[in-house]
Amino acid sequence: MISDAIIGLSDGMTVPFALTAGLSSLGNTRIVVLGGLAELIAGMISMGVGGALGAKAESEGYKASVADTTRLVTNSSAEASALVHDVLHPFGFDLAQRDAITAKLMQSTERMVDYLMRFHHQEKQPDPSRPMACGITIGLGYALGGLIPLIPYFCVGNHEVLKALWISVGIMVVTLFLFGYGKTVLLAEKDQDKSTWKAIKGGLEMVAIGGGSAAVAVGLVHGINSNVPE
Repeated sequence: MISDAIIGLSDGMTVPFALTAGLSSLGNTRIVVLGGLAELIAGMISMGVGGALGAKAESEGYKASVADTTRLVTNSSAEASALVHDVLHPFGFDLAQRDAITAKLMQSTERMVDYLMRFHHQEKQPDPSRPMACGITIGLGYALGGLIPLIPYFCVGNHEVLKALWISVGIMVVTLFLFGYGKTVLLAEKDQDKSTWKAIKGGLEMVAIGGGSAAVAVGLVHGINSNVPE
């Protein structure tokens, strides 16, 4: 759930920010707002659907692996037993111990399949509700992240687009930095160094990605608009 939210927020705070910054070069707040909202809605839907389909594919892949493993245990017990031996051998079990554990597992097809899925394939059964939860979380994360750079444009006049742009840039620099900082701290493993510098580096990377995307978008839109006859 946390990783899904991070994916949605990361894309939501970079893509719409770049789009609204690029559209700002056209000098019309209304265009920025309408274009930003259109992208926000389309992006939220596409990201949500993509996340749901990805989670569904993961679930279907797990079911296929279970079916293949069940056929293996049923039709080729010797091969299944060899897989158990392969898993146990690195942990120092001698042959007699491996044979005893294998014989115990082979007493139940379900138990053997579960063992091979967990320790040989190293796959965990996905939650049946994950596709919907994943899609909703990513979609809402995208919408929330994408709304932040758009807010200033609602608060200025139609021809004050540059004012809104600079306010949006200021807000997004702070937001992207805090997001990158918090993401680095949150996702750091317990045995990894959680130094302040590492978190600061994560924040600066997010600012560089978002700011760079916005700068490129502004330059491209301005260049195209300058060379297209009215």
